[in-house]
Amino acid sequence: MGLSITELKKGVIFQLEGTPYRVVDYNQKVMGRGGSIVNVRIKSLIDGKVLEKTFKGNEQLDSADVTTENAQYLYNDGSTFFFMNEETFEQFEVPAELVGDGAGYIKEGDRVQLQFFDGRPINVELPKNVPLEVTYTENVVKGDTTSSVLKDATVETGITVKVPAFIKQGDLIKVDTRTGEYLERVKA
Repeated sequence: MGLSITELKKGVIFQLEGTPYRVVDYNQKVMGRGGSIVNVRIKSLIDGKVLEKTFKGNEQLDSADVTTENAQYLYNDGSTFFFMNEETFEQFEVPAELVGDGAGYIKEGDRVQLQFFDGRPINVELPKNVPLEVTYTENVVKGDTTSSVLKDATVETGITVKVPAFIKQGDLIKVDTRTGEYLERVKA
């Protein structure tokens, strides 16, 4: 099925030369006599590269057959991450490069969404934020508990997050998976 260039709104997925892309940014310029030019910033769902593209007039693009399935993260062996569809129990292997920095935000048993293109996993969609336990952080000097002071905290997945001074080892914190930023302490 074809897409007209004016349908390339933010978030739309289409394919170009056999590669699925997601539109990150969309800008349309209307020219004289009804013609228009669309400038888009697109991100490859295969390798994550971001490109700038310009499409003109009545160009048609192919919509990408991308499907999304809920999956549970099982484990990884360093180079491959293993996920399972909880309904069919089918398991999927996803190369570590595809998970990328997302590896620091998922624990065994966590639920994610896997995106598939032509039947193969191309993207791991993380929840917007995740609860992670602080496994190590320095204790603060007494009296220095202002929340403007940030310190490093190591969480159970091994990544380091900047947290306010009052966070202690063993605390559960909510972390934004898009920015890696501390959001709040989770009440147990």
